[in-house]
Amino acid sequence: MKNILYLTDFYYQAKGRAYYKEDLYISSKLKDHFNILIGHPHQANSYLEYADIIIFRNTGSVMNYEPYFKEFVNNVKKKNLLTFNSFDGKGDQKGKDYLLYLTKNNFPVIPTVENLSELNTLGVSENYMVKMKNGADSIGQEKISYRDVHNIELNGKIIQPYIDFKYEVSFIYLNNQFQYAVYAPQKDKRWELIEYVPSANEIEFADQFIQWNSLKRGITRVDACCISDNSLLLVELEDLNPYLSLEVLSEIKRETFIKNWIEILANI
Repeated sequence: MKNILYLTDFYYQAKGRAYYKEDLYISSKLKDHFNILIGHPHQANSYLEYADIIIFRNTGSVMNYEPYFKEFVNNVKKKNLLTFNSFDGKGDQKGKDYLLYLTKNNFPVIPTVENLSELNTLGVSENYMVKMKNGADSIGQEKISYRDVHNIELNGKIIQPYIDFKYEVSFIYLNNQFQYAVYAPQKDKRWELIEYVPSANEIEFADQFIQWNSLKRGITRVDACCISDNSLLLVELEDLNPYLSLEVLSEIKRETFIKNWIEILANI
């Protein structure tokens, strides 16, 4: 059997999500098909030679262990190691700059700028959202009023209009193939999710970001918000270690996802 180094942080605290439960479930399924070594991201660089495949999962925001992560990515590239996800994504793997690119190239994304001089391109908004480019899990995120927005410091941050959306929906892809979708019917309870059956147009919406990203292998979550005219706007393209919300899926759909993942891992 192939050897897998499964990187996670069982003690990472995330609002509304039990990361450790998801990784315990996944690793319990993988162990029947692979030799599994579970490690913390701080330990990754000591065990790279063990693994045929390195799975980078629910490790929390890499800004909490950036020196370890940079060394890990450098080792992966230098030694040509096989990782899942691969580190060739253009989304959150590289921070939030992709939102600037997608805005300038007219993708259906929440309009995003990085300079106050560009604020007029966002239109007038009562409030704005300011986010760290290397942030995750809402770390460093602020809601700023129109009155105060001109006084903020945007170094290393982006700014977006505050969107009064109807709900959020996430599309999960495995090796660029759509698997399932989940959504939060109550927008003020973001992580109280249920299964969602997307339309063909909604899948087409998510597909365009998957095709643009061209991730070689891995799991990607396309997060979107539904606005007043029922169209979707991209919120985030999570292509590093997206939480999968497996616990809200039906058993059949959950087992199908795991089966598809195992088959991919066995054949790479």
